[in-house]
Amino acid sequence: MKPLALEDILDLDAYATIRDTYRARVIAHKNQRRVSVGPQVSVVFEDRETLRYQVQEMTRVEHTTDAEKIQIEIDVYNELMPDEGQLSATLFIEIPDLEKIQPELDRLVGIDEHVSLLVEGFEAEPVPARFDERQMEEDRISAVHYIRFALSHAQVEAWKAGAAAQLRIDHANYTHATALQPETRSSLARDLANDPVVLLQPEDLRPAPAAGSDVVFENERVRARRIAAPGRIERIIVEAVVPQISLVDADGELLAELMEIAQRLARELQEQSGAVRVRLDLLAGEPGQLRLELTPLR
Repeated sequence: MKPLALEDILDLDAYATIRDTYRARVIAHKNQRRVSVGPQVSVVFEDRETLRYQVQEMTRVEHTTDAEKIQIEIDVYNELMPDEGQLSATLFIEIPDLEKIQPELDRLVGIDEHVSLLVEGFEAEPVPARFDERQMEEDRISAVHYIRFALSHAQVEAWKAGAAAQLRIDHANYTHATALQPETRSSLARDLANDPVVLLQPEDLRPAPAAGSDVVFENERVRARRIAAPGRIERIIVEAVVPQISLVDADGELLAELMEIAQRLARELQEQSGAVRVRLDLLAGEPGQLRLELTPLR
């Protein structure tokens, strides 16, 4: 599965505009991928979208705008991205009674050797969960673990063909098994086919025209808005529809199209008003909206 990159992460302002919609989609998506195994353990299977959501939320909570710091978050969560033929998940040990947390966790020491995935037709070949060794200690465990299941090629093909599957824990102090529901298997089949769901579409990222503006041109990549305000000279903003990470990283074809539209509108303004000032409104390396401002000089 393709790792996350800096351009996959929205800046804080852009994320704020779509967060409610995106969050609702991610919650519904995670619900399809959550499996309870007995009363105290749940497993949420991760994919590119659940991990992107985690990065977006971390940058939001920490008010992170620095590209290097955002990249650090991306690198952390990319470690959870499933590789080919793998399923990746977060395992939660849920103990609501605060006084019982440590005793219950102590009872489950060694659980890392007792979690497996069984695929129909391959019951004699259970797929063991591989726990992150950096989280493990000999005599204690944490309540959250990152795990992977590496399926054989035959198991992957059976899964994609609709085979049933179940999660099993056979620890001496905790023995439970849960069959995966069809919607869960179907969602995970997309992971195994390297076709993860995409929950943010380009149209979600299109900022609405600002109040007091009149759209004079728009396509899938570039929008031009006429801005009029009392006491100010009317001007035109030519902007990228989808916010860019920075001028340095911006798509070259988009820049060319932006300039072409700006030049055409500048010529029209020049015919009407004489000289025209053109200002680039995004500094190299700074997150924000890439745009050109055209102002008649009167």
